[in-house]
Amino acid sequence: MNPKETKTFLRQKMRTALGNISPAVRTVESMDLCARLEPQLRSARTILFYAPLLDELDVWPLLEKMLKTDTVCALPAFDAHTQTYTARRVNNLETDIFTGKFDISEPLASCMEIPLNQFHLVLLPGMAFDMGGGRLGRGRGFYDRLLTEASGVKCGVAYNFQLLETIPTEPHDARVDYIFTPSRYVKRKKENKA
Repeated sequence: MNPKETKTFLRQKMRTALGNISPAVRTVESMDLCARLEPQLRSARTILFYAPLLDELDVWPLLEKMLKTDTVCALPAFDAHTQTYTARRVNNLETDIFTGKFDISEPLASCMEIPLNQFHLVLLPGMAFDMGGGRLGRGRGFYDRLLTEASGVKCGVAYNFQLLETIPTEPHDARVDYIFTPSRYVKRKKENKA
């Protein structure tokens, strides 16, 4: 199989595994993840969070906590004109959020846009990650494009089974610096250059 076919196969395998996670397990695993991740957020002054889908670990409680601090918190916002995601600041989860593209919660257009090169930390989900910081997304490349412009530490968030030794990557695939799971974290292995 070529990389594209392997990615398609791996996405299907992960979708099946994610679909088998009960809401109760997701809740417990999300709480464990948030407890491990929270200390890492304290030093970041500007954080790009993500709005979790039903099969992803829920980092929303961390967003709620960080909104009560001086930290600038943002979420991806779909720009229909460019067909890309930008980042917009969130101050109030009750009034600043709507259901946007792909049924994902995102900030209203009235929320202040934050340039992607002004983030200290970027949290992002994926279908799978590997030890070299490789990330398998959902196949549309939105996060790959966002990550090429985003500054700061890129931190993948995943269930333990989504962390693999290696996944197929292509030149356009963005990498993360760290991967946090409910029970561990991994710093990206540096590539050996011959």
